[in-house]
This record gives sequence, structure tokens and C-alpha cells, in this order.
Amino acid sequence: MKKFIQNKLKDQKGLTLIELLAVIVIIAIIAAIAIPAIGNLIDNSRNGAVKSDYQNALAAANVYFTENPAGEAKEAVTNNPTVTVGVLLTKGFLDDKGSLKDAVVITKKSGGNTISGSAEANNKTYTLKSALTNSQLTSIKNGDFEGTAIEPK
Repeated sequence: MKKFIQNKLKDQKGLTLIELLAVIVIIAIIAAIAIPAIGNLIDNSRNGAVKSDYQNALAAANVYFTENPAGEAKEAVTNNPTVTVGVLLTKGFLDDKGSLKDAVVITKKSGGNTISGSAEANNKTYTLKSALTNSQLTSIKNGDFEGTAIEPK
């Protein structure tokens, strides 16, 4: 019996062409499923990074407005003081602007600070349309964001 098995194993030289083609087809099917899924994960993470940049700017603006109630204006407190990301960066309230442009404006309002402006990441321009109806920034389909940050109490 042992000699029979050894003879059978000795005669086999490798994979047949059919077996090789079957393996290639299986690998192609797996790749066709995995590549689009990975692409979506990458896009979602990039969108999340831009959203995080906006939220970091809002948090830095909260600290800035605590120390500078009039915003960038040096005179008396206005109804809706503003500050730009560029000012937050140069004055040390924001360590890194990420994908945000310096001209992004944060406006202090009683219902919550609003932010407007744009960011560039992954060859896309993101535009923020701030609205006081949401308590957080939320992603919308075209890559833009909308929302507001409620001031901490």
C-alpha cells in the first residue's frame, strides 16, 4: 500500500492548466469585490478628516472668543464677532489648519458658533454651509458639510 501511494505521488508533476485558471478566476473575483470597497473606505476617511478639521477650528474659536469677546475687531463687543482660521493659527489657538484654507470664517452667535469657508483635500474642494439647526457637522452627499457647534456650557 505504501509503495502504491508513493508511486502515485511521484507521478504528479504540478497543477493542470484548468486548476491554474480556476485559481486566477477566484483571485480576480476577490479583487473585483475588494477594490471598490477599499476605495469607499479611503474616501470616507478623507471626508472624516476634513470634517474633523472643521470641528477643530470651531473648538479653537470657542477658546479664542473666550479670550477675545470682540473677535478680530479690537473695539467693543459686536453682536456677531468673527475670526478666521489664519488668525487662530498665527495666534496659537490652532496647531494645524489641516485641509482648511486661512480664509475660513467662524462667527460667534448666541445659538452656537457658525463656520463658513472651504477646504481642499484629495483633489476636491469642500465647502461648509453652516446652519444653526444641527448640533454637529454632518456630511452630505456632494462632499460639502453643514452644521454648527454648540458652545460648551
